[in-house]
Amino acid sequence: MFIALLDTCVLWPSTQRDFLLSLAVEQIYRPVWRSAILDELEYHEAEKLCHLGVDRAEAEVRARKLVAQMRAIFVDAEVSGWERLEGTFGLPDEDDEHVLAAAVLSNAGAIVTENFKDFPADKVPPSIEIIRARDFARDAVSLDPPRALKAISELAGRSGKNGPRQTPDEILEILQNRYGMDEAVRIMRTAL
Repeated sequence: MFIALLDTCVLWPSTQRDFLLSLAVEQIYRPVWRSAILDELEYHEAEKLCHLGVDRAEAEVRARKLVAQMRAIFVDAEVSGWERLEGTFGLPDEDDEHVLAAAVLSNAGAIVTENFKDFPADKVPPSIEIIRARDFARDAVSLDPPRALKAISELAGRSGKNGPRQTPDEILEILQNRYGMDEAVRIMRTAL
């Protein structure tokens, strides 16, 4: 199964994260990350919730619960032992060395990120593609459009916990309009 390391920046937007992880639940690919990515996600998720008016204590509880759920569902996603490779790649931002080290150790074929400048091609092993979430979603959906549609249906079924329930069409609209996943959405709509 194809392995992709998901960087914090693609996990922070809620609908995008939920869609990418729903594709993984459908076994279209296997996600990996390291604990620092989840720690950063927890922090940013709590901050986002506070910005939306949620009480700080409640926001922290919800963010912690999100990360705990991710760990429980994807029990083999967390990469350890990356420390021995940290600092060996010469990335522009040394704080991203752990991301590339975890990708190498997990045999990931891609790092899904929006931070291309942090992973210059001459510093990343050729076996690892640096890819934007929208392009990764397009590729993943292309592999199995019916399972991708199932992921959207499941995601719609789980929506409504912290806001109004969404239909599969509404989720597709969000993915297209907010996250630019035009091609992935087109493939799924064609498969309907």
